[in-house]
Amino acid sequence: MSEPSTWQKRIEGEWFGRPSLFDATGTWLGYEDIRRSSVFENGVTTYYMDGGLEGGGPMAGRFRLGAPFAFGVVDSDASRLYTGPDFYGTGQPYGSFVDAHYYGPGWQVDLNTWNQVLTDRDTQVYSSVLFQGPAVVGCFNGLYTRDPAKVEGWLAEETRNGPVPHILPTKAAGAFSGACEVYGADQKPRGTVQVTIELEPLDLLRTRQRVTWSGALDRAYTVDSRRDGFRSFYEGPDAWGNAQAFGRANYPSLHFADVWKLKGREFMLDATPGMGAGTELAVAYELFDGNVLGAVVHGVLRWSSS
Repeated sequence: MSEPSTWQKRIEGEWFGRPSLFDATGTWLGYEDIRRSSVFENGVTTYYMDGGLEGGGPMAGRFRLGAPFAFGVVDSDASRLYTGPDFYGTGQPYGSFVDAHYYGPGWQVDLNTWNQVLTDRDTQVYSSVLFQGPAVVGCFNGLYTRDPAKVEGWLAEETRNGPVPHILPTKAAGAFSGACEVYGADQKPRGTVQVTIELEPLDLLRTRQRVTWSGALDRAYTVDSRRDGFRSFYEGPDAWGNAQAFGRANYPSLHFADVWKLKGREFMLDATPGMGAGTELAVAYELFDGNVLGAVVHGVLRWSSS
């Protein structure tokens, strides 16, 4: 194509990050220092990644390579096709969010990568869940910036905050709320939805969540969530499911009383090693009508105490 896609324009430039590596149980293992860019030149798009793994424990050998990544991309706002040699697969943009599924021969894992560019246009919420067949092997996730003035402090903060576990407020009632973008399975915008997650702590491990969506999507449901380390369980009365957290990001899977189900990522942007839970939650949800993708929702929710 003679012009880059809208998504390609959205991610142009060089991004800097230090995502953390977690094993399948959510245990933190190390950092991946990364500089990455997706370059459109003479009608050809190439994705570059350079850096290296620090730590990694028993997974260090699997995720350490002897050369930088460089792989071709067939650029499109319908599907971005990754043509190797480092990654093969495809990704679909939904506004400022992309859902990509592909295979990395060097890492020997199947990857599901979610990239969410925030409204400041210089911050990206990144995660790659890593699979061996249907089994989760681990996860990389973290925050990226492309503002050169922020890089030094940014990497220091990612070093400090990357291993912090996701947790909801345990003693304060309140709500995370905000306006989110809605896209259909056809990748077309459907408007906005106001999302509110009202939290009522029941004890130090259990929280009642009253969730309302209004606008382009309308739904209200209540679940009691129970946390067990890096795992959570949603135990009715209106939805059932579980979640696995990798650091600051929680990955819920919910099944409602009708044919709808939800899979998502809830990333606590300002979580630190302190005793607080955090006040800014970047969310991305995929909603399914049975087994068919129906809508994609993403945005940032902010905390207010009751």
